[in-house]
Amino acid sequence: MGHQCPQCDEYFESRRGLGVHHSQIHGEKLPNRTCDHCGERFHSPYARRYCSEECLDRSGAYAGENNPNYRGGTTTTSCDRCGSEFEYYPSEKPGKYCRSCVESGDWQDPPTVSGTDHPNWKGGTERCECSVCGTSVERRPFERDRYDVVLCSRSCHAKWLSESFAGEGHPNWTGGSDRNYGPGWAAVRRRALERDEYACVNCGTTRSELGRNPDVHHLLPVRLFAESDRHTIADAHYLGNVVTLCPGCHRRAEHDRIPEIRLRESASLTG
Repeated sequence: MGHQCPQCDEYFESRRGLGVHHSQIHGEKLPNRTCDHCGERFHSPYARRYCSEECLDRSGAYAGENNPNYRGGTTTTSCDRCGSEFEYYPSEKPGKYCRSCVESGDWQDPPTVSGTDHPNWKGGTERCECSVCGTSVERRPFERDRYDVVLCSRSCHAKWLSESFAGEGHPNWTGGSDRNYGPGWAAVRRRALERDEYACVNCGTTRSELGRNPDVHHLLPVRLFAESDRHTIADAHYLGNVVTLCPGCHRRAEHDRIPEIRLRESASLTG
């Protein structure tokens, strides 16, 4: 059975032959689809359902739930600013302001940047005592000295520096001499370093990490023996009274920031 040309009634053995004829002789391709809205035949290389944009719009094919972006239609809510009701699409940002308030800009309240609402809020101030004179001062947590001390004035700061960075607390301390600490100090210092394997008993910092020997700290301060009528400075230098500490832990221990009992336990001292 042949295929008849709709324009000139000529017959062809195959539809392909008819299609070539129709394109070359009549200047248009044969219709291959039927419009779902108007029923007209039309040609399209793709799987189109409608012959034109007009038929697509009139069909309502993409209206409401048939729209591929449909997400439930509009929702009614109240404006956070004026209280009036308005509709919005849930697929958009959550409805907060009606169109009138958005256009007027009344919703643009300046942000609160004080107290806990400040983006850099870090807990506010707290009452602290000066580590030198005991005066009560207000400080923010991040304003504490990196050595965890509170200083109320430049004079207290200077006094703290002179006490903390003198002798064994100084970063360039190399161990002192027998003349300063009396006889026996060098020997007990060496034995303490060997016992503690040249590492801080509190944080574990080693000699290789420091680039020098750690400090050796007296649990019972040398000044107690120096001020005693029944003892000498040399009496402070016994193995059970000294522990190895890095400079940072040494300064904390000097200011009673590390309990003595903890240092004794870390160094396995019984007394």
